[in-house]
Amino acid sequence: MGTVLAFDFGEKRIGVATGETLLASAHPLTVIHAESNDDRFAAIGKLIAEWQPEQLVVGLPTHADGTPHEMTRLATKFAERLKKRFNLPVSFADERLTSLDAESRLRETGRNARAAKPLLDAVAAQLILQTWFESSPHAPQ
Repeated sequence: MGTVLAFDFGEKRIGVATGETLLASAHPLTVIHAESNDDRFAAIGKLIAEWQPEQLVVGLPTHADGTPHEMTRLATKFAERLKKRFNLPVSFADERLTSLDAESRLRETGRNARAAKPLLDAVAAQLILQTWFESSPHAPQ
């Protein structure tokens, strides 16, 4: 049991969420805006040092029917790099429709699209982590 960090991987931004396995509840944390992989992984390293997670989760994008596409490959590569660099277990969670769901949830709070955009990837990461909690054996019964 412990802290989990989840990532909504994108080529321009990476949304990050956190949660505790005991509570099985996810919360948006931040969005990493970094041009280079070195800068991205440096930012992730700071979050890992601060939050001391026991587990990392990466959203796995696929087509609606579950077949992989280019972003599936990139997210998988990102997960492999996380595992090698930080020596932590990395799991995947289905992220189909999480960005649309995140957008809808932010709209419900009264934020317009421009105001919501900076939060969108972190909320998508939250939904990815919540999906993982709900499908994981770590979830409380």
